[in-house]
Amino acid sequence: MKFEIKYKPSYAMLVANFDQDETLTAESGALTYMTPNLEIHTRKREKSLLGSLGLSIIGGQSFWVNDYTAKNGAAEAAFVAAPVGDIKQLDVTSGHGYIIQKSSYLASTQDINLDIKWEGFTKGLFGQGVFMIKATGNGPLFINTFGAIDTHILQADQTLIVDNFHLVAFSESCRYKVKKIGGLKETLLSGEGLVTEITGPGEIHIQTKNLQEFTEWLWLLLGPRVNRSYSR
Repeated sequence: MKFEIKYKPSYAMLVANFDQDETLTAESGALTYMTPNLEIHTRKREKSLLGSLGLSIIGGQSFWVNDYTAKNGAAEAAFVAAPVGDIKQLDVTSGHGYIIQKSSYLASTQDINLDIKWEGFTKGLFGQGVFMIKATGNGPLFINTFGAIDTHILQADQTLIVDNFHLVAFSESCRYKVKKIGGLKETLLSGEGLVTEITGPGEIHIQTKNLQEFTEWLWLLLGPRVNRSYSR
């Protein structure tokens, strides 16, 4: 299967070119177009202790995922994410997996395992609204971000502290510690003010925009108008 990411970085779209009988799994609602010889199977995501409800949280929108399989020759399909931002391919190999934010999952090939049974997901260590899943196996995994992707390569024992709502993914080889951070931002925002201290070796992928802050900014503009309309 061949992939191309078009229209980077603001309005990225993933284009997949299938050979006969190849299959790609993608988040429900991510499809933009496809050739007519793709066969679609919609299924519940039930490969976990938490069942279909737990895995549906990964995509953040439904209980279902679509498997696209090419029949009667080559095929093509394209996928996009809901937020305005970028798409990046992460190459997962044996011994080199990733921990990714649930809302950043877009698509993956059949040999990628998305594990939500580890404590970073089941115990919600990363804070309210931020759940991380562990991706292992062998093959390409595609993540989407809100804004551009900022990538950092950490050497052994090198450390970076990242705001949790900006954290998209990091190598499973990294060590991490989730902690609170004080200051003006924690005071002004309704979030928990959590950050993750990540120590290499490995890579970190950060999104330049924060969806929570964006929605709060929108409410500052729209809230007074909504309140006026209800008060009439």
